[in-house]
Amino acid sequence: MFRYFTAGESHGPSLTGIVEGTPAGLELSEGFIEQHLVRRQKGYGRGGRMAFEKDKAIIQSGVRFGKTTGAPVAFSMVNRAFEKDDSNWPKVMAKEGERGDVEKITLPRPGHADLVGVQKYDFDDIRPVIERSSARETAMRVACCSVARAFLKELGIEIGGHVIQIGSIGYSDWDDVRAIADPLAENGSESIYKEADKSDVRCLNSDLSHQMREEIKHRRKEGTSLGGIYEIVVTGLPAGLGSYVHWDRKIDGQIAQAIVSTQAMKGVEIGLGFEAARSRGHEVHDEIVYKNHFSRRTNRAGGIEGGMTTGMPVIIRGAMKPIPTMIKPLKTADLETKKEQDTRYERSDVCALPRAVVVAESVIAPVLANAILEKFGGDSMNEIRTRFQNRTS
Repeated sequence: MFRYFTAGESHGPSLTGIVEGTPAGLELSEGFIEQHLVRRQKGYGRGGRMAFEKDKAIIQSGVRFGKTTGAPVAFSMVNRAFEKDDSNWPKVMAKEGERGDVEKITLPRPGHADLVGVQKYDFDDIRPVIERSSARETAMRVACCSVARAFLKELGIEIGGHVIQIGSIGYSDWDDVRAIADPLAENGSESIYKEADKSDVRCLNSDLSHQMREEIKHRRKEGTSLGGIYEIVVTGLPAGLGSYVHWDRKIDGQIAQAIVSTQAMKGVEIGLGFEAARSRGHEVHDEIVYKNHFSRRTNRAGGIEGGMTTGMPVIIRGAMKPIPTMIKPLKTADLETKKEQDTRYERSDVCALPRAVVVAESVIAPVLANAILEKFGGDSMNEIRTRFQNRTS
């Protein structure tokens, strides 16, 4: 079963990742990993750091002659900001020696892990919390999850995402989104992200893209930030992944955990989601039909019923809060003096949602890959591919 770990700090020398459970014989290259890392770095509303971050994951083990060996796959990712920044980051995160004149960070930022992090680990300096809780970690998460993404792609399973709302600007209803996303998904959901990537806010609607950019410009001038909602579509999944038998094997629960475990995510829904709660039953449930195989007339359930995939495209939506690091400060209380002060400014995006789409696409890949492995099993790609094709043919 796929499992991955990341290590490293935002301004440390490098990030490290380990992926275990990868079957042998999976084609994997640094180039495949890099294409999604490059996508993660793009998007309107970015902060200045993106100007010198050029992420590249180096495969250190677990791959031989372009294919996985079945051993853990290890990655390293040099932090270019660490190499080029002249503001003494190596000193503030030094692994040896004394603190000396290194400044303590004692102003916790509302909306961050700062305050609860120092309360949990009994720090007198917020810096260790800032460094590890930073969304910088998602660069290595994208690299690790791309292994599972390569596994799914080899079985014809594709993942693609797009932005449906930034701040108050977005599609008016479910049908408007389906009218533009579903025809693309018929060719595999990677068609969705490839089309969305043509927009610097990753929105499939050109008029909305323009309005979203203008909204970001406006909020940047205000010194504030924006969040929003994205949609992920998965095509090629067979029916019956997941389980209704045990709570922790329900695939929608596992997907929700993966999404909400990502920095700044505050909500997730499958299919109609919260809209279903405001609708009548006949407007929500998908009628079953049989034409050579069982299917549904509609896909309001988002491809999941009873904790299992239905064979229809899986549709997931995630809600991202506005980034809490902003030019215009919020009020906070100093850890030492307890006095009220303004938060300190650190470089950040105005809106990170277009970049977060790539992270969300990535983090659900191990969930889906494990559901495939649970149902079909096998230690090599030849074995898994044969079982998968025999079962779904």
